[in-house]
Amino acid sequence: MRGPHNIWRLIRTGATFERTGAMSVALEAMDVPPRLRLVARVMGWPFKWLGYKGDPNLPPVTRAITALGPAYIKFGQVLSTRPDVVGPELADQLRVLQDRLPPFSIELAKKSVAEELGRPVEELYSEFSEPVAAASIAQVHSAHRADTGERVAVKVLRPGIERAFRKDLDAFHFAASMIEALSPASRRLRPSDVVKHFEGVVMGELDLRLEAAAASQFDANTKDDAGFTVPHPVWHMSARRVMTLGWAEGLPLGDVEAIKAAGHDVVALSERVLQLFLSHALRDGYFHADMHQGNLKVAKNGDIIAYDFGIMGQIDEYTRRVYAEILMGFIRRDYRRVAEVHFEAGYVPADRDVTEFALALRAVGEPIFGMNATQISMARLLAYLFEVTERFGMQTRTELILLQRTMVVVEGVARSLNPAINMWEVAHPIVEKYIRENLGPRAALRDMGRTLAVLTHFGPRLPVLLNDLLEAQAVKEAPEPATKSRMPIWATLAGLGVLAIGFGLGLAL
Repeated sequence: MRGPHNIWRLIRTGATFERTGAMSVALEAMDVPPRLRLVARVMGWPFKWLGYKGDPNLPPVTRAITALGPAYIKFGQVLSTRPDVVGPELADQLRVLQDRLPPFSIELAKKSVAEELGRPVEELYSEFSEPVAAASIAQVHSAHRADTGERVAVKVLRPGIERAFRKDLDAFHFAASMIEALSPASRRLRPSDVVKHFEGVVMGELDLRLEAAAASQFDANTKDDAGFTVPHPVWHMSARRVMTLGWAEGLPLGDVEAIKAAGHDVVALSERVLQLFLSHALRDGYFHADMHQGNLKVAKNGDIIAYDFGIMGQIDEYTRRVYAEILMGFIRRDYRRVAEVHFEAGYVPADRDVTEFALALRAVGEPIFGMNATQISMARLLAYLFEVTERFGMQTRTELILLQRTMVVVEGVARSLNPAINMWEVAHPIVEKYIRENLGPRAALRDMGRTLAVLTHFGPRLPVLLNDLLEAQAVKEAPEPATKSRMPIWATLAGLGVLAIGFGLGLAL
């Protein structure tokens, strides 16, 4: 479908951005190359009258995006996780982008639930309310289960949303390919990769079984975290277009005055929300990547409740260790070690000078440590860090960008509860514990044991693999094709020895 017919959609998009005044703001924020700016203005300005007017009370970019509909709203929200693409200021604006869409009727919602779950709504739920929240992809209803009486949240996809998103995704892919063709300089922004990333996020959110699975996985990871709760999915009441979760009963984390009035310790809550996020990111490598006040509540017993698992972040174990070492290096102000970690991880090209890089990192860290507790910002340091690494040739890593963006959000949540919070003092024990458990001698032995345990699976094939290797070497060195021979006894014994050692260590560790 990615063809010229999408030009009309792009013209309508450009016209809306021109009419709302968002075009110049967006192009400036993203530092778009001049040639591409010209193309964008040409596609928008002559057709300005075709653009949607939008809500004049909104800032230009959010006004344009909300006027263009659900796919654009979701795209704006996902772009808020990519300050490397849209710039930090525009990312902040997009982060608070609201889903200003009217709910669809309760009759359509009930029909969708009955079709997906194969039973009338009245048999499944004793009560089923009007929509309590409406977003770009789905809306939420409060309900009570007919079998247990438990209060639950029922999330239902908008009718026809899958088709609408497919059409707009098609246009986004077409636009990305046009951008890369017209302006090679824009490839540093990786527009096609950004659209693919967005497509992956949206496809996951359009299948609510995947969001239920994310909730289930997050709940399993965090079940022993004190003061933290995740609603349980109700699997037999969930399907592709419908998801039922336990109800999150509590005060919105953004309502600080109500939280104080209820007698909760806002200082303890501010520290806990930051430490929980770092624990999930470092310990589990699986974190809530949309952890703003709208997705967090405080229960009567003081627990923090997280919900809405449409955007989750994942980091592999090696990247977690690198990230922890970088954070600890800054905490200890050991900039040489921070620089070395970047080189060891291959984040910065080996032909750059590690001493110069360490000096650049010192210029990032020292001014921040000179600030008082109310000014010290881990998010600001990470933003500066990405600026420096980009200058030294570091390639963009999507998982780290998502982590940085979530860190910015979580820091904002913590400071809204306690403006005087010292982010580094709160983070220190979590990072130090992770490093102690994962970067010390015991961790090295554990890693070796895992590696050797994996190698033991190749035990039955080891003699054959060694024989093939020796034959290949013999064929390479011989002037004439070598005849097939039996494996030397020393090779067989060596292979069996490695296998035995690996098996023993695997069992021991």
